[in-house]
Amino acid sequence: MNDLESTLLSQYANSATLLALIGSFNAAADPAALIDAFYADVWDIATASGHGLDVWGRIVGVTRLLSLSDGRNLGFEEATTASADPFGQSPFYGGPNASQSHALSDAAFRVLILAKAYSNISRAAIPVYNAILRQLFAGRGNAFVCDTGGMNARLTFMFALQPYELAILKQSGAFQAPTGVQFEILQAPGSFGFAEAGDRAPFNTGIFFGGYS
Repeated sequence: MNDLESTLLSQYANSATLLALIGSFNAAADPAALIDAFYADVWDIATASGHGLDVWGRIVGVTRLLSLSDGRNLGFEEATTASADPFGQSPFYGGPNASQSHALSDAAFRVLILAKAYSNISRAAIPVYNAILRQLFAGRGNAFVCDTGGMNARLTFMFALQPYELAILKQSGAFQAPTGVQFEILQAPGSFGFAEAGDRAPFNTGIFFGGYS
């Protein structure tokens, strides 16, 4: 109660003992601190953390725990593993992942939640996808979607993606392809190529193109 004195009868208004008892109970039962904490930690997406963000994740339909796999890699004819691809399809093998799962930090999970919420209420169009990419990868460099025809679209990143970022794109549902359309992911952080490639780097300035994810 904010205005405790106005509720007291006049004959008790000067009783120090009674005022102390009522004031102590009022302070113990005051829900204001709990309400403020709930608003900051759960209700306000800008300041929510921990369990509060997990609640928001369930509301919009994403989880902070992503499954990381070693993925597909460049292999040769002798390769017997099902994850080996020929030239032009997958990158070189970079070693096994230390863990098959990754829990997003609060900051990264908040961005994912906002991106998924935006995706939930938006139409499936390239300007919308580009806006989501700008939100997910702010400050990382150029990232955009282009229509390659034949019910296919390409997500192009002019920077290298971390394994958990690939998992966000493929598993979270925040970047869902339109019905009947297939997304392919191209990472091109200055990869080696010839003049006809347009966005490739010349000798001694880039790595070999690692293929589509």
